[in-house]
Amino acid sequence: MESRADHTRAILQSIGLHGLMLALLFVGLMFQRRLEPLSVAGGSIEAVLMQDLSMPIPPPPKPRAQPQPKPVAPAPQPRPEPKPQDAPTPPQPAPQAPQPKPDSVDQEKIVREAALQAENARREQEERRRQEQIQLDEKKQQEEAERRRRLAQQQAERDKQLADIRRELQAAEKKRKLEEERLKQLRDLREQAASQTTTPQPTPAPPAQQLGNQGVDDALLGRYSLAIQQQVDRNWLRPDNLRPGLRCVVQVTQLRGGQVSGVDFARCQTDALTQRSIEAALMREPLPYSGYESVYRRTLAIPFCYPIEACQR
Repeated sequence: MESRADHTRAILQSIGLHGLMLALLFVGLMFQRRLEPLSVAGGSIEAVLMQDLSMPIPPPPKPRAQPQPKPVAPAPQPRPEPKPQDAPTPPQPAPQAPQPKPDSVDQEKIVREAALQAENARREQEERRRQEQIQLDEKKQQEEAERRRRLAQQQAERDKQLADIRRELQAAEKKRKLEEERLKQLRDLREQAASQTTTPQPTPAPPAQQLGNQGVDDALLGRYSLAIQQQVDRNWLRPDNLRPGLRCVVQVTQLRGGQVSGVDFARCQTDALTQRSIEAALMREPLPYSGYESVYRRTLAIPFCYPIEACQR
């Protein structure tokens, strides 16, 4: 059904067409050429017509009919704009040319290509993000590995410094002990030399009670060794897990006066508890010294057996 806007547009088109025709007619009239009268310089010629009476006078020519100008059609007047309520039947608008329908196949192809491009762009962005995350993780791993390497290097340097300090301390302690032992030996020698020069004393006799084991060796060195062995056996508190059959030799280093300064278990392969009990027996009190100064030995090899009878076999 025709709308009011279509009706108005048709009226405006009609008015515009009539206005265009009037404009064309006005322009055509303006460009018509008018005949200009001739204008020649000089005076006018006057002539007198003499009539010969002997000749008959021809009749005057009939006037030629002038062609009548064609009537010009009046310009069409614009029709009054019909009012909607006065128009019994509104004019039907001219049918518009059918718009070409887009090809559905091409449209689907365009949609698919656009979707494919969007998907490719999304995948490229995801791949870029994944590569950036991988690079970030690798960088973090490298930084962590570098940090651990630096910490391990610093710890190794500290351990080395501590080991060097420990060795220096041990060497200093060992040197100090040797110096003390040397000084003590020097003092003993000086005291012994001073006592011999001032008041000659008789040769020290063995203890009043002759200790022995019913043997045949009556030398002072043998009695010295037996006194050490009996004292060690008396001070040895044997552990409960000690099994019979133990036979080993402990290397002992002593100072003058019988003070034990070192114990070596290289020739006594036994458990740690037994070794600690042997060391405690040696350190509990100084070894016998008074009366045995002439047979004093700085290094002793003391046997340890369990039961004690095992050492006498």
